[in-house]
Amino acid sequence: MTNPNLDKPRCHCAVFGVYGDRRAAQMTYYGLLAQQHRGQEGSGIVTSDFHEKSGRYRFHTHKDFGLVDDVYKQPGLLTDVLRGSIAIGHNRYSTAGAADNKSNIQPFMVHYRGGRIAIAHNGNLTNFRAIRQKLEDEGTIFQTTSDTEVILHLIARSKETTQIGQIRDALSQVRGAFSLVLLTDNALIGARDHHGFRPLALGRKGDAYLLASETVGFDILDAEYVRDVEPGEIVIIDENTKRTGAVTSLRIDDRVEQRHHCIFEFIYFSRPDSQIFGHSVDKVRRKLGKNLAISQPVTPANPNDKVIVINVPDSSNTATMGYVSQNNKMGGKAKLEIGLIRSHYVGRTFIQPKQDVRQNKVKTKFNTVKGVIKDNVVVIVDDSIVRGTTSKQLVQLVRQAGPKEVHFRVSSPPITHPCHYGMDFPTPGELIANQCNGDVQKIAAELGADSVGYMSVEDLLASAPSENGEHYCTACFSGKYPVPIDAHQTKEENEA
Repeated sequence: MTNPNLDKPRCHCAVFGVYGDRRAAQMTYYGLLAQQHRGQEGSGIVTSDFHEKSGRYRFHTHKDFGLVDDVYKQPGLLTDVLRGSIAIGHNRYSTAGAADNKSNIQPFMVHYRGGRIAIAHNGNLTNFRAIRQKLEDEGTIFQTTSDTEVILHLIARSKETTQIGQIRDALSQVRGAFSLVLLTDNALIGARDHHGFRPLALGRKGDAYLLASETVGFDILDAEYVRDVEPGEIVIIDENTKRTGAVTSLRIDDRVEQRHHCIFEFIYFSRPDSQIFGHSVDKVRRKLGKNLAISQPVTPANPNDKVIVINVPDSSNTATMGYVSQNNKMGGKAKLEIGLIRSHYVGRTFIQPKQDVRQNKVKTKFNTVKGVIKDNVVVIVDDSIVRGTTSKQLVQLVRQAGPKEVHFRVSSPPITHPCHYGMDFPTPGELIANQCNGDVQKIAAELGADSVGYMSVEDLLASAPSENGEHYCTACFSGKYPVPIDAHQTKEENEA
């Protein structure tokens, strides 16, 4: 069932991995902390440690509901319990799998004939229901409701003779979006789907190698960003890497697919100080704001009125700066102001689990600077509108401060379709763009704004990097899905 509190696209998850440092668990903790914005329902870490007496590797794990700081606050947990020089971690937001089921918190582990393996997944598999049904019909017992568990069962059932061969075999069977970190007894492995929907980066700190969803996970550790894991690539970091200094790179299979990076990583999900798909998020967001100013300028009813532009903290900060910069280049006289103050002691309300109270949600999170807004023409810049509930409450909040006009500008196109590759939107009928049949005047009336202006899909793509032949997924705006969707999945979403 769709979350009734959802009024923003919800983040996927964060993954992190470390190879070759006895502080692997601590480093993973910091890497997950830097990526907290990608998932706040729960977190988990698994480490691999060689036990001298037995001569065997052992896995150690800890995971629970809550924020990173809360999950790992137990004294000695990161130093004494989670021992080992290899680790993987995961911050969870459930795109598939029940949010309140602790067994769904990753990483998942299994001990099978090929050895031990743990996995953490960012994305969404589009054919997992069909695969799961087939496996259940053949006698497989599932412990979770997550699509990630399908990959582990495919690995365990593979007839390939090596563990890497089994992983390749499993990943060749799944479709959709996945960026994975996997842990074996003595190796860290990263893998990315053929289309490259979700980001995954390779980093290095001294002799240690790291994998992360976002490069901010490296920055917090003063680690170096090396490169992205390529779409359709598997990277293996093990004793051979330690010896030669080279990461082993394999293809999942011989398939070559058109790349379709998720454009929402630039619009909203990623931190502005990250590099995503090899590019600066901050730079792209500024360009989004500039192109939005070109295509959706604001003309006050009275040309002598003062125009101020305010952002909705924090994801639209840099787009707003770009909007004002371009507006004034074109002869405008808009002034960038801080008109909304966000309480940082209130979390991202739309991705907190089990939130039941919606009344005054905006007022608990934002307040206006009335002296800035009063008697001025106000332009609010935000990154996206989903249901429109929060946007409507923001407009009402700004209206209470006494502006002459309130205009709403959005640095993305209208969201009209669900995402099947890792984002969570309401059902199509709940999206304000669909409710108003795409009529921006009706949307403006619904929000209580004098006008609403969206970025077009064409301007959006023109704002994204393309010098290396990048292509992007815009399915939530266009309805054009680059990977076929499981019919059962589509039916369940339509009935939600």
